[in-house]
Amino acid sequence: MTGSTGRDQHAAFTLSEVSSTSFLTLYCHAIDAQSRNSILGDTKALEIATALDKTIAGSNDNLARDLLHPRIRASLVTHIAMRARRYDEYVKDFLARFPGGVVINLGCGLDPRFTRIDNGTVQYFDLDLPGIMAIRRSVFEETNRYHAIASSVLDFTWMDVVSVYPGPYLFLAEGVFMYLGQDEVRGLVLGLAKRFPGSELVCEVVNSRWLRGPLKRILNYKLQKQLHFGREASYRSGLSHTREMEEWGPGIRFLDDWSYLDSYDKRLGWLRVFRNIGFMRYTQWTVHYRLGEVKNPSS
Repeated sequence: MTGSTGRDQHAAFTLSEVSSTSFLTLYCHAIDAQSRNSILGDTKALEIATALDKTIAGSNDNLARDLLHPRIRASLVTHIAMRARRYDEYVKDFLARFPGGVVINLGCGLDPRFTRIDNGTVQYFDLDLPGIMAIRRSVFEETNRYHAIASSVLDFTWMDVVSVYPGPYLFLAEGVFMYLGQDEVRGLVLGLAKRFPGSELVCEVVNSRWLRGPLKRILNYKLQKQLHFGREASYRSGLSHTREMEEWGPGIRFLDDWSYLDSYDKRLGWLRVFRNIGFMRYTQWTVHYRLGEVKNPSS
């Protein structure tokens, strides 16, 4: 954030296309935390972003410059903060039903969600690629209830670590699945259903119509040019409709969904008029599923 020091003391740092979305999300939370009517109130994100200013200060990346000054659109800050708040609500609802449940944040990035939802009994896992987790280790320490896993979500050996705890399980994938291939997402969901029957999944998805033709080019321009995520940044998978995962395997059951447009917050501005227009509501949204047959937590 503004006011940081140390530009001359750090070598140039390049935000990779893998980590860029994590940094943008964190800095949006930090900017929101400084606003008068903060949506998320994530003061830990502000603390982390201020510390990371020193790391990215020497970068020539356009995204790094946007983060440091900052030059991030207010609407993007609002949308990302709203999304995080809704995912926090999903976690809190799950923990109200299962206070000692297990929450796994897939592709966690730099989000300090554990500090916002900790009820004193949850077993919480953050999982992301080694590069991101190395940054997280500089600001978070593992405890007997907070755990960090450095792994690709597609390397299913991480499931061995999580399955030590009996559950119930809630898996979060906020801003993750669209960057994976269609077969990869399907394989992961089916893998979770097989390994953790009765678990719940909350994940963000994009409408598959945006993965083809002119709409795909518009989306790539937004990611690569407007958000500065890099030339290879692109969405690779999506859903054609909100219940599609039910067709992937037996026992997968749709529970509910959520879109930014569902919020009545005035900060959405004129976008609120599109709330009841399916094409707009289901452009990029969140789905909530139960995976496989329900497993009795006491068994």
